[in-house]
Amino acid sequence: MGSLSDLENGEINKKEQEFIVKKNAQNLSNSMMRKKSDPELVSRVRFKNLREILANLQEVILGTKLCLLFPAIPLAMLAQYYHFARPWIFAFSLLGLAPLAERVSFLTEQIAYFTGPTVGGLLNATCGNATEMIIALFALYQRKIHVLKYSLLGSILSNLLLVLGSSLFCGGLTNLKKEQRFDRGQADVNSLLLLLGLLCHMLPLMYRLSVEPVLNNNVTTSVLGLSRVSSICMLVAYAAYLFFQLRTHRQMFESSEEEEEDKVAEDEAVIGFWSSFAWLIAMTITIAVLSEYVVGTIEAASDSWGISVSFISLILLPIVGNAAEHAGSIIFALKNKLDISLGVALGSASQISMFVVPVCVIVGWIIGVDMDLDFSLLETGSLAFSILLIAFTLQDGTSHYMKGVVLCLAYCAIAACFFFHKLPIRNNSSGSSAA
Repeated sequence: MGSLSDLENGEINKKEQEFIVKKNAQNLSNSMMRKKSDPELVSRVRFKNLREILANLQEVILGTKLCLLFPAIPLAMLAQYYHFARPWIFAFSLLGLAPLAERVSFLTEQIAYFTGPTVGGLLNATCGNATEMIIALFALYQRKIHVLKYSLLGSILSNLLLVLGSSLFCGGLTNLKKEQRFDRGQADVNSLLLLLGLLCHMLPLMYRLSVEPVLNNNVTTSVLGLSRVSSICMLVAYAAYLFFQLRTHRQMFESSEEEEEDKVAEDEAVIGFWSSFAWLIAMTITIAVLSEYVVGTIEAASDSWGISVSFISLILLPIVGNAAEHAGSIIFALKNKLDISLGVALGSASQISMFVVPVCVIVGWIIGVDMDLDFSLLETGSLAFSILLIAFTLQDGTSHYMKGVVLCLAYCAIAACFFFHKLPIRNNSSGSSAA
C-alpha cells in the first residue's frame, strides 16, 4: 500500500511540475509576443478608443430626429460673437434648445441604467425640466421677473393642456374601438399637488387684492414674506411626494414603470456611465449658454417681430422646451399606454409648480431679488381653470379623443389671450415693462 501511495504521489508531483513548466512557457511566449507586437497593440487600443468616441457621437448627437436642429447651436454662438441682430440670436438659441432638452432626458435615462431605480428617479426628477430651470435662473439673475413668471407658467400650461391634450386626442383616434383606461392613483396624487400649488399661488394674489385697497399703501413686503413661506411649504410637499413615489408607495407607480421597462427591455445602456455623465455636463453648460442668449434677447425679438413678451415667454419658450416630452407622450398614447403619458405630462407640470417655482423664490431671496408668487389675476386665473379642467377630465379613469379636443382648444384660447396681451407688466424688481 505504501509503495502504491508513493507512486500516486509521484505521478501527482510529476503532473504538477509539467503544469508549472507549461504555464511558465506560456507566460514567456505571451511576454515575447507582447514585446514584439507593442506598436500593434497600441494602435489597436487607439483605434478602439476612437471607435468608442465615434459611437458615442452617433448615439448622442445623431440618435434623435431633432439632430437637424443641432446646427442652430453654433449659429447662435457665432451670431452672438459677431454681434448679429439680436432677434437672430434669439431664434437660433430657441431652436438649439429643443434637441438639447431631449438629449438631457436621454442621458439621464442612460445614467439610470447604472444607478438603480431610486437614484435614477431622483435624477430624472432633478434634470427633467433642466431647460426651464436654467432659463428661470438666468431671468432671475437678470431681474427679468416678468419673463421668469411667464416662462414657468407657460411650461405648466403647456404640459397640462397641450401635451396631455394632444396625447389624449391622438390616442383616442388611434384606439377608437378600445376604451382607453389609466390608473387614477397617479392622476389623483398629481392633481392634489397641482391644487396645493394653485392655492400657494392664489394666496399672495388674494392677499394683495383684499388688503391693498383697505390700507391704501404698498403691501409688497407682506406679499413677499407670504410667498417665501408658501414656497417652503411647496418644497416640503414636493419632497414628501418624492419619498411617497420612490419609497413608501412605489406599487402605485409600478404600472408605468413596468411599461417603461418593457419599452427598454430589448436594449441596455448604449453608452457608459462616465461618458453619459460627461455628455450631461456638456449639454447642461450649452443649455446655460443658450438660455442666457434667450433671456438677453427676448425683448429685442418681441420688438422686431411685433409679438408681446408675454406670448413669447408663455407660449413659444415652453413649446420648444417641451418638444421632446410632447413627442414621447403622444407616442405612448398611440400605443395605448396612457399611464406613461399622464406620468410625463402631469409629473412635469407638478415638478415645475411645486419645485422650480418655489426654488426660484428661495434663490431670489438669497441673492436679494424680490421674486414672489403673485402672478397677477389673468395669469393665475388661467392656471386655476386649467387645473380644474384637468381634474374633471381625469376623474373617471377613462379617456377618449373628445377630452383631448377640449384641452387643446383651451390651450389655443389661452394662447390667443396672451397674444393680444400687451399691457404694462407690474414688476416689483425691475419696474414696469411692456408685455
